[in-house]
Amino acid sequence: MAFTFFFRDPKTLNAAVTTMVPVVLGRSSIRIWDAGCAAGEEAYTLAIMLAESLGPHAIRNLSIEATDHEESQFAQFEKIISLGEYHKSNVENVPAQLLEKYFVPAGRPGYFMVRDELKRRVSFTRHDLLSLVPPGGDYSLVVCKNVLLHFKPAQRVEVIKMFHKALLPGGYLALERSQELPPEVSGLFEQSCNGLQVFRKVEAP
Repeated sequence: MAFTFFFRDPKTLNAAVTTMVPVVLGRSSIRIWDAGCAAGEEAYTLAIMLAESLGPHAIRNLSIEATDHEESQFAQFEKIISLGEYHKSNVENVPAQLLEKYFVPAGRPGYFMVRDELKRRVSFTRHDLLSLVPPGGDYSLVVCKNVLLHFKPAQRVEVIKMFHKALLPGGYLALERSQELPPEVSGLFEQSCNGLQVFRKVEAP
C-alpha cells in the first residue's frame, strides 16, 4: 500500500487552506480535488483543516473528491476511505485536540474511525490523471502530492494544464514541496506562498 499518514506536510496543506478559505466563504458549493489520494489520509486531513477554518455551517457546502488510479489497491483504498478507519500509527501526527474532535475509537483495538460528519464530505473514485480529463470541474483547490514525480516531464506539463482548466478562476493548486512548477506552465499560475508549492490560477493570455 502507498505509504502516507495524516497531517503529512501540514505546512503546504495549511497554507493552501488558509489562502483559499477567505475566497470561498459564502459560496454554496466548495469543491476540492485530491488527486492521487491513496488510502485517503490526505483527503481527511484536508477535511479536518477545512472544518476548523470554515466552521460548522459552511462545512456543509464542502465536497472533497479523492481520486486514485492504483488498480491493484483500488478496492482496498475504497474500503478504507468509505469506512474512515485507520491504524493508530497513521494518526500519530494528528494534534490531540483534533484527534478527540474528529475521530472515535474503532471496533478493533489500535484503530480510529473518522466521525461521520467528515466522512460525508469525502467521496472516492478511480481516475487516471494521464487521461487528461478531470473527474469534475469548478474546483476551488486541487491538491496533487507525491504523484507528478512518477510522470515524464511532458506528462507533468499536460496534467498541470488539466488542473488549470478544472479550477475555478482564482482557484488554487498545491503540489509536493519538492515538485517545482514546470516553466511551460508558469504563466498559468502565480505563487501564493513563499517557499511553498501553492499557486493561484491566472487566466491564460
